Amino acid sequence: MSKDDVIEAEGKIIEALPGAKFKVQLSNGHIITAYISGQLRRNYIRIIEGDTVKLEMSPYDLTKGRITWRNKS
Repeated sequence: MSKDDVIEAEGKIIEALPGAKFKVQLSNGHIITAYISGQLRRNYIRIIEGDTVKLEMSPYDLTKGRITWRNKS
């Protein structure tokens, strides 16, 4: 699987879980579990409930994702 095989989506953080994981509600209403990408972790980007984020999901498991961007608004 290459980098091009991911599904990109936007969602809103609804709950922070232990271990830097989050419950994210996608724009279509589905709720998935997502973790912070290494770039966000390395730069100490803080993500809290209510933030809008971009995430990537594998086409093989649509219940998990990786947060790649936090919108500035």
